[in-house]
Amino acid sequence: MVGAILADRARLYQTVRSAHLERARQLAPATILHRGTRYDFDAALADGLDLVAAGPVRAAWLLARSSVRQLEVNEPLMMLSLRRTALAIAALRARALIGGPRVRCVSYAIENANPLGRPVAGWAARMRRIEQRTLARFVWSSLDSVAFGTDAARTLYSSALPARSGPGRSIVIPALPAACDCQGEARDDVPRVLFLGALAERKGFPLVLAAWPYLKVRMPTARLTVVGTGALADSARAAAAADPTIEVIIAPSRADIHSQLRRSRVLVLPSQPAPGWREQVGLPICEGLAHGCSIVTSTETGLAGWLEAHGHGVLAPGEPAGVLADELVAALRLDRSAASVLDDLPHTDGRLAADDWLFDHS
Repeated sequence: MVGAILADRARLYQTVRSAHLERARQLAPATILHRGTRYDFDAALADGLDLVAAGPVRAAWLLARSSVRQLEVNEPLMMLSLRRTALAIAALRARALIGGPRVRCVSYAIENANPLGRPVAGWAARMRRIEQRTLARFVWSSLDSVAFGTDAARTLYSSALPARSGPGRSIVIPALPAACDCQGEARDDVPRVLFLGALAERKGFPLVLAAWPYLKVRMPTARLTVVGTGALADSARAAAAADPTIEVIIAPSRADIHSQLRRSRVLVLPSQPAPGWREQVGLPICEGLAHGCSIVTSTETGLAGWLEAHGHGVLAPGEPAGVLADELVAALRLDRSAASVLDDLPHTDGRLAADDWLFDHS
């Protein structure tokens, strides 16, 4: 599609990734307007989907000229997309003023840190903060419904933006997956740990590499598989070259990812604090759960409370490598069955359930 939006439902995203494309096939048909793609975007998954690449002005123009009646936008505290979201909503309001149909705006919120609460210094930064706060409140007040993916997100929004001017309806539907129905080789007798995702400091990847020698002393038969891409890919390759118990798969296909998830007992994602960022949920955590993996992570994820309550390993950020090794050893020795992990999950993927609620409630 080049010059028009034909569907009556649209989704306005800043970026799209493979998980969005897989999920789009399970949702009601909609045009997906996006500005860019993420590192894990698999173009093969886009075949047959209604994707439109558009910057802020073009996206607003296409929406204003369309017959869209339902629009999902990025959450109001996503600063990177805030101007784009506000411009699109303003364009649709202008459309309504000249006789066009009113649009119903909804959002799915999983933010886990208040970007408006961070201290700023300097005149330019203060002016930018005033703009961000104004636009965030505008978007917040324009939403008809919001579905929170974690209790942490609901708590954050209640403190960051005025409830009296917010959406008329809200709900918390935990961002938990349903069991994956992929087929193939299942886990074997080898105690496998999987790191999946961006090879970056904020995801705790250096901590995983530092913990591995401690773990090997106690469990010599254990194996670590590193799957992903990112700034620390060379560190991953170097670790694998020096240690035969480490396997590395850079820039994997979705089939490779599912295969590694099926054969692993534990997925590790010890996210760490970083300037301007905090783990919201952690897609690898959801994918691990969907394949029956035990999870070892940090309290940075918005799912930390649920994970701890359901027998997974959760440690505080900044803990030394030996503590992470302890958690991993405990999870491997427990050897929880995939069926046991899957029994704790909902029958319907939480994001899909949230989408149904957002668009079907009036």
